Amino acid sequence: MSEQFADSLGTIYFITLGCAKNEVDTDRMRSLLLSAGYEEACDVEEADVAIVNTCSFLASATEESIEATLALAEEAATGVRNLKIVMCGCVPSRYGSELPSELPEVAAFVRTDEEDGIVAVVDRVLGRERVEAPLVPQVKRTVESAVAYVKISDGCDRFCSFCAIPYIRGRYHSRPWSEIEAEVRDLVAAGVHEIVLIGQDTGIWGEDFDEAVTGPGNLAQLLVAVAEAVRPERVWVRVLYLQPEGMTDELIAAIRDTPEVLPYIDIPIQHCSARVLKAMNRTGSEEELEALFARLRREIPGMIIRTTYLVAFPGETYEEHEQMLAFMDRIGFDYTSVFAFSPEEGTRAEKMGDQIDDAEKLERTQSAMDLAESLGFAATAAHVGERAEVIVDGIEETDEGVELIGHAWFQAPDSDGAVHLDATEATVGDIVEVEFTDSFCYELVGYVVE
Repeated sequence: MSEQFADSLGTIYFITLGCAKNEVDTDRMRSLLLSAGYEEACDVEEADVAIVNTCSFLASATEESIEATLALAEEAATGVRNLKIVMCGCVPSRYGSELPSELPEVAAFVRTDEEDGIVAVVDRVLGRERVEAPLVPQVKRTVESAVAYVKISDGCDRFCSFCAIPYIRGRYHSRPWSEIEAEVRDLVAAGVHEIVLIGQDTGIWGEDFDEAVTGPGNLAQLLVAVAEAVRPERVWVRVLYLQPEGMTDELIAAIRDTPEVLPYIDIPIQHCSARVLKAMNRTGSEEELEALFARLRREIPGMIIRTTYLVAFPGETYEEHEQMLAFMDRIGFDYTSVFAFSPEEGTRAEKMGDQIDDAEKLERTQSAMDLAESLGFAATAAHVGERAEVIVDGIEETDEGVELIGHAWFQAPDSDGAVHLDATEATVGDIVEVEFTDSFCYELVGYVVE
């Protein structure tokens, strides 16, 4: 508790919506507020301030963020405590100037690039005046899980015609190695067994550094440096959100030759048609992508590949949709996320002609999801009979009793299904060797090998 106040500063309740990058941002704000003397509330009814970290990647995500905020406001209106609501993240970044008049229930709006000032914002909405400005501490993550996401960059310079991220999070900027290293070491010291490196475009990490930078200068070198930092411990290193152009010879070698780095690559290609990719303001072609995936599987034994298909982009013909389905089937992706195109406000694709009607969009999306599930379920079932290490993530009560829930190295946390185990002496956070005996959908069943 801070010595600047004799009484408790107040309690904060956190709600995080959207992707893992938002989880990291919330954790950073939590760390700053706890260091400044605030306490975390386990229930909104106990809170003085509710911080809603919002997502605005899609219109549906924006609506969900606003609905969650209004639900809090309604709950606050009927409660005993005078709950203050602070909206943070992507929605304020995207619609900041419009929000105060549209959402008078919210006490403050904080853009993504303002979140390090969250202590002053909360002080203000609670009417507190500090004798002196709080020191900004070295942020210590508060993650209690065995898995921790670490942002290595933010923003994006690609300006894909369907995507609002550059307008929400700004231009691409890499996070310095010194900050990444310190955070990774802290997390491992706290018991984290998997470090997941994330960003809008991880493959170009370091390209915006000047020539005077010390330490790793590109993603391949960063992976090796992170692996060296965690090597004394039993830690996995995973990297997500690579673009095809980022798969350099050096990066492929680093993934192949660094034991701590998992042979798991998430490359959101969006499409394989050169014409559609050009309209998306992306590069590549079916032939180039097929050669890339063939090379990855050839040069990195056991490679797991996740991708993304953006269905029904304006002007996508039925033949191009079929072309993408055939490509998915031919490559045999282990995991595929399928999204229907959404005309996002402020993007070029919003105003493009040849928008595909909702009925056709739904039909194409369903056919893509059916294929993605068929491929993914088969890839999951192929692990039955194998043995692999599994991180125990939690414990669940079932009708049959208690079971452990974990994920194997070939399953990205929160994305690719889970492993179900009978309760043993293992506890949350342990890494155990498991033999897989059955599968259902993306889930695996197994037992701990003693």
